[in-house]
Amino acid sequence: MEGKTVIVTGSNSGIGKETVRDLAKRGCRIIMACRNLLSANQYRDEIANQTGNQNIVVMKLDLSSLQSVREFSRSFLEKESRLDVLIHNAGYANTFTKTVSVDGIELTMATNHYGPFLLTHLLIDILKKSAPSRIIVVASSWYRVWSPDIENLNPIDNNPWLLYYASKGCNIMFTMELAKRLQGTNVTANCLHPGVIDTGIWRNTHTLLKPGLFIWSKLMKNPVIGAQTTIYLATSEEVKDVSGKYFKDCKEDEPRPYITNPEKCLTLWEESIKIVKLQPTDPKI
Repeated sequence: MEGKTVIVTGSNSGIGKETVRDLAKRGCRIIMACRNLLSANQYRDEIANQTGNQNIVVMKLDLSSLQSVREFSRSFLEKESRLDVLIHNAGYANTFTKTVSVDGIELTMATNHYGPFLLTHLLIDILKKSAPSRIIVVASSWYRVWSPDIENLNPIDNNPWLLYYASKGCNIMFTMELAKRLQGTNVTANCLHPGVIDTGIWRNTHTLLKPGLFIWSKLMKNPVIGAQTTIYLATSEEVKDVSGKYFKDCKEDEPRPYITNPEKCLTLWEESIKIVKLQPTDPKI
């Protein structure tokens, strides 16, 4: 990975942190795109000292804010000359409180789908310029719990605890349509299920559920194991020409047909363009 540049969103903890640690050992330049700069800088120094790779940069990114996504992209493009791998790792789960982003978008959907959707558009030209390059989306098999409502893609009145699962479905649908549109560009797009991991994604669990969650956590994978499929998709020559696939445990897996339905994937894409307010001057995919 020497000479390559990688963005990892949400890389100040959990799977993202372990992804950065592994990639740093491989010698690439890493952009840690994080909302919490204090912890991100702490982990940046920790990983740099452990691996000897000082070519790790922390940049501010709040995926729930469309303005923050645009500011991050603008800053990145001003400073960087290439992008070989874009890893959409950041995730948010809201359990009981109905919350909207600064843009009036339901917060879980804003963070897990709409922010990454806009970020991909704004960085697509540099990915094409740097090709062969890769886009990796950390989804989840939890999409089976609750499907995205194609008729209501900004579900601010829905039960918040269901929307994490819907957002993971959106991750898969987004990847499938993205891969289709990137055919012939030498930019690949794949998504993955990391497993059930003991990470900060569970921090917003209701207090009454935390005793049970504590017991369940003993059965979860740790973040190092959870990061392996992401790392595989970012580095392996075996998948350099593979695109539009869903992976689990470093192998291709078959998602349910309803979540890869081409018409629904296209509808999600077209409605997402409207919700993120993509501008005529923005790059097109």
